[in-house]
Amino acid sequence: RRRDDLKSHSGEISFPGGRRDPGEELEETALRETDEELALPASEIEVVGALPPVGTFVTSYKVYPFVGVISADAPLTPSHGEVAEVLHLRIDDLLAGFEKRRLVRRGIPFRTETYNVGDAMVWGATARILASLLERLDP
Repeated sequence: RRRDDLKSHSGEISFPGGRRDPGEELEETALRETDEELALPASEIEVVGALPPVGTFVTSYKVYPFVGVISADAPLTPSHGEVAEVLHLRIDDLLAGFEKRRLVRRGIPFRTETYNVGDAMVWGATARILASLLERLDP
């Protein structure tokens, strides 16, 4: 969950990520951002694939998601400047919490897919990335 005092996407739930540095491959960006945001070095992540790019509506960015496997007990230390808390959401709970909802952002109402687990609501590009991952997992 992103910090509430950030300029963009404050309080929203997202995966680690950010802009690519010059000369950096996209996978390198994903691993660097994960280390910066969660203090999880690339050596602790087994990258197992990539998901299709996901566009954002407000910023018109393209997000290039990578999927990695980590140890269940890997220590995650959130970056104080960006991350309010790290959420561990079970796949079964995400699937059970799926629903289409009407949201309003910047005064504009829209209907979108969401995943609701407790007080966590995943929506937007993060929900689309999650949907792409979940449809690829073996039931």
